[in-house]
Order: sequence, then structure tokens, then C-alpha cells
Amino acid sequence: MSLLELRDLAVTYRSARGRIPAVRGVSLRLDEGESLGIAGESGCGKSSLALAILRLLPHTAKVTGEVRFSDEELLAATWGRMRAVRWAGASIVFQGAQHSLNAVHRIGAQIAEPILLHSKVTPTTAAKRATELLEQVGLPAARARAYPHELSGGQRQRVMIAMALACSPQLILADEPTTGLDVMIQAQVMRLIGDLVADHGIGLMLISHDLSVLAASCQRVAVMYAGTIVEEGPAQQVFDAPRHPYTEALAAAFPKVGDPASRLAPRGLGGDPPDPTELPTGCAFHPRCAAAVEECPSASVELWPAGDGRSAACVHVRDALSKAGG
Repeated sequence: MSLLELRDLAVTYRSARGRIPAVRGVSLRLDEGESLGIAGESGCGKSSLALAILRLLPHTAKVTGEVRFSDEELLAATWGRMRAVRWAGASIVFQGAQHSLNAVHRIGAQIAEPILLHSKVTPTTAAKRATELLEQVGLPAARARAYPHELSGGQRQRVMIAMALACSPQLILADEPTTGLDVMIQAQVMRLIGDLVADHGIGLMLISHDLSVLAASCQRVAVMYAGTIVEEGPAQQVFDAPRHPYTEALAAAFPKVGDPASRLAPRGLGGDPPDPTELPTGCAFHPRCAAAVEECPSASVELWPAGDGRSAACVHVRDALSKAGG
């Protein structure tokens, strides 16, 4: 059963520069108990996509399309209904736990707060549940009395995960949950998220610029560029054999374990994603694409089937499909 379905979702910000299209016509599906990775560089629309799902964007943002959660249309829901959905139905793990936790409240109280808001329990029961959650994410119960500044970066991130689990949600949105952590702690946090999602049957949308992390952590991955999805498919297949030139560049930017050549000479991608107010015509990636052809600046691009449950928005994929009789 579909847990989350996005249909032609678009996010546009109002600014002094005019309208800024951050997300442009994204359609995605996440089933119960499934993990979906969202990959792309900074500025490609990943965080705006996640925040739009729970309607956490500022008032300057206009959101259109559909966000169906457990077959309920969230963009049409009342604010009262959205307060009920957040935490209890779907929760979010923000990047930068230091800025997301309240510096003057103890950790245990912060974890207990959503439990008290969404469950008919006593403060004593909520506090007990908070300590259980801390132990569940690998922290001693005594840390419930600590303040955020008394914890390490990895410990604070574990607290954020405990808070996300507090009300037993069906879906967790994790936005760059390991940003700023060293590689050993990153691996621990990602393993923790994966184990908790598997144990509880929770749907997971994991956002990261690191395609290798998503390949190791998610069942499927969708790659975003300039606010749109340019490739989607089984995560490991997308990482190992990309169909879109942008995905290929993302995958090549990270050294592969056991491959000395990639470790010694990782390939990057020159330039930056386009300014959303000055998007290129045709395929938005063509100014940076080594495989661009004459038609790319004017081509009408869409996600074409690329085999094995995969799709990619590239004219080369379209041409291959045409030659194969698709």
C-alpha cells in the first residue's frame, strides 16, 4: 500500500528577485516500510521537497500539486489536522541537531513533549517513554537529564532520532541527518536509522548529497537536479550503473571502497546548479553535461523508462528506448 504519494508537487518562493521555483513538478511514491533516498547537490530542491510534505515552509512559499499521506490529501488539510499528522503520523529529523534542540531544556523533557501533546499519558509515563527511546538509540537513560551542549554531535543526532520516533510515526523524513559528523559517527547514525526503520516497519525518506550513502541505506533512490527528478530506480543499481549524466557525476564524486583508482582520483563536476530564476531551456543540466548534444537546449525532457524499474530524464535514454522499440 502507498504510504506517501507526491503528484506534480511544485514549490515556488516569493522574493525581491521575483518568483523562485525550488521544486518543479515532482511525482514520487513511497510504500509502507520502504526506504527512498533523495540525492542531489545543495540548491536542487531536496529540503524544500521534504518541508513541503509536512507544510513546514515559510509563508513566502506557494505549494501546488498533491501530497497524499495514507490516502489523505495533506495540502488540503486544516492546520489542526496537520498538527495531528506531525509527530504522530510523520516526523522529521533535521540536519544540525544543535540548532533544532532547545538549549535551555533537558533532553528528556524535549523528547517527552510530543508524547504529552499527542498521547493521553501522564508526565511520569512520558518521561519513562523518553528514557526508553534514549536507550533504543544507544544512549544511557541518565542522559535524559543532560542539556544539548553536554552531548557530542553524534549523541545530539541520536536524540533527534529518538524524538522522531516518540509518537510511533508511520513515516520519517530525514534531511541530511549526518551533516557535520565524522565518518565513524556517520556510519553509526546511518546504521541506527536503518535498523530502527526495519524493526518498526516505518517508511523512510532520506535526503543526502552523498549518493553512496543512499545506495547503502535505501531500497530506491530519486536524483534531483534544478528542482526536478532526473533519475529514479533501485538504489544500488542507480549508483553502480547510472543512466543520467548527472547521476553518473554524483556517483563518480565519491571514492568506491576497493577501487584505488577512484580513491586516488575521484571525479567531480564543474560549475554549480543553475540559478532557479534563470533556468536553462530544455534539459536544465545541459550546460554542465559532457554528453550534451545539439538538441538538449531545446528538447522537451521527461522521465523515460530505463529498464529494471528505472527511469531517467535524458535524451540518450529516450533514443535507446526508441531503438529498442519502446
